[in-house]
Amino acid sequence: MFQNFNSTTSPKQGPPRLKRLRNWMSSKNIDGFIVPRADCHQGENVAACDERLSWLTGFTGSAGFACILKEHAGIFIDGRYRLQILDQVANEYSPIHWPEVQLHDWISETASVGDVIGFDPWLHTVLQINTLNEALKGKGISLKSCDNGIDAIWEDRPGKPSASAWSHPIALSGQSVKEKCSKISTIIANNGADSAVITLPDSLCWLLNIRGADVRRTPIVQAFVIITAQGSVKLFSDIRKFKNVHFDEWIELFDWSDFECALQGSTGVMQIDPESLPYAAFKALEVGSSKINYAPDPCILPKARKNHTELEGARLAHTRDGAAMVEFLSWFSQNDPSQLTEIDIVETLEGFRIATGQLHDISFDTISGSGPNGAIVHYRVTHETNRCLEQNSLLLIDSGGQYKDGTTDITRTLAVGTPSLEMCQCFTQVLQGMIAVSRVRFPKGLSGRDLDALARTRLWEVGQDYDHGTGHGVGSFLSVHEGPQRISRTAAVQLDPGMIISVEPGYYRAQAFGIRIENLIVVQEPEQLMHSGSHSMLDFETLTYAPIDRQLILRDMMTDYETAWLNTYHSNVFEKLTPHLTPEASKWLRTATMAI
Repeated sequence: MFQNFNSTTSPKQGPPRLKRLRNWMSSKNIDGFIVPRADCHQGENVAACDERLSWLTGFTGSAGFACILKEHAGIFIDGRYRLQILDQVANEYSPIHWPEVQLHDWISETASVGDVIGFDPWLHTVLQINTLNEALKGKGISLKSCDNGIDAIWEDRPGKPSASAWSHPIALSGQSVKEKCSKISTIIANNGADSAVITLPDSLCWLLNIRGADVRRTPIVQAFVIITAQGSVKLFSDIRKFKNVHFDEWIELFDWSDFECALQGSTGVMQIDPESLPYAAFKALEVGSSKINYAPDPCILPKARKNHTELEGARLAHTRDGAAMVEFLSWFSQNDPSQLTEIDIVETLEGFRIATGQLHDISFDTISGSGPNGAIVHYRVTHETNRCLEQNSLLLIDSGGQYKDGTTDITRTLAVGTPSLEMCQCFTQVLQGMIAVSRVRFPKGLSGRDLDALARTRLWEVGQDYDHGTGHGVGSFLSVHEGPQRISRTAAVQLDPGMIISVEPGYYRAQAFGIRIENLIVVQEPEQLMHSGSHSMLDFETLTYAPIDRQLILRDMMTDYETAWLNTYHSNVFEKLTPHLTPEASKWLRTATMAI
């Protein structure tokens, strides 16, 4: 088993640790301290030694931050975590709805004139600190770069990751390191820079065709990179991790301790991404003679636009994963749900993935939420929260696998017993939103924010919505949450062919049930239109293949177009997956994919 069900935190841990942090603040003559979820690489997942926010507060979500003042402790979370946080943190912490409430607004209203707020410059980006400094101008409140207060009081802090890295073969990556570095160096030169700093782990792992085990669920190795406009590379990390990786002579290995000195001694024009570069690295560059050029991480878009090899790998991974999902759904149909628990669901589904013989890891901890737990968007079952499935309820299962040829992510909501009419109505509306995005054809140049409303329209018609984005990017045996592509109200990055994105509308009734349906799709050039217009168009290919619970679908609510899409999808599911199934699962799938 990759997943365990131990409770890693408790609300009881928060108050005494909060007191110790405030004592540390007093010793440093600061009036506040900001505690982010991020590490110095700004990736979504962090190593155990960097779980500072979780250690201090008990909150285990993958996004958020806290600001600790002398008399107030605010913890900032988005809509995914507004139920979860109520169970995980003590009353000493005040949940703040972010991004509706910005950090600078809360500090301005809560802190006192003359207060000094400390921050660890390695854990905040240039953009974050510059934005906060600008917003606090004239408020009488200042920021101060300082040591990390959590590190100072965390006595049993885990050690840094030390697992070995390995090479990701060109048969799976589709491009050599030399080809990628040449492409990135051209981007740097076209931006008028002589070199660029890359600190995002998935970017540099993509660039150098390496993978690692520095964090759970995402096969990255933590490092920093400086790449020149001529294509030479300096890699800064724990050198011992790379004993099994052969690099060409134009890639030099350096220890972590050399990174700051390299920045201080840099010359020419250095390209940085203010949204990911640590503020401390920026200050080191200011010591040197480099001129600074602001531009996005040069690997971000090339990495997001999957090549032919990566897309073929994704299709294979999704076929394999879809077959495992069907084996699980067939098993589920043969068991009495009242005899099953949420943990039984997680263990059995993971077992079918392991049985493929090609599972490297799960891509995130499986969400198995029954009844009211399904309304907790990122619910993680533990021995303490585990509950038996109840008749006439819903079960939400969000899961995925890390295979060396692709990363998967799928959500299905299942009927347990006989669902209520309201459950079926809500489910059908969510399904209509998923279909609307999946079948849309749109002009080139649009971004995810232009498509987001398609997934919500049917929900909006009855006064419903969901407090998370409609879709996130997905990597190629990398992060299951990959930027910059996504579908949300704020997604401004243009959608390009090769970008893999999830489409996952939902609806959540607190203390009752949760519904989410998720497939992964990839942006593609459409087949030739019968009547071509003046605009170049794009559409989506669906990658995920697994049946959608027909018991929850109200046919009379569906349009003919929606019904046709669903029936075609289910026909494709049966055709693609049957060759990979046991006879019993194949028989079950035939019934599960019958036309409605």
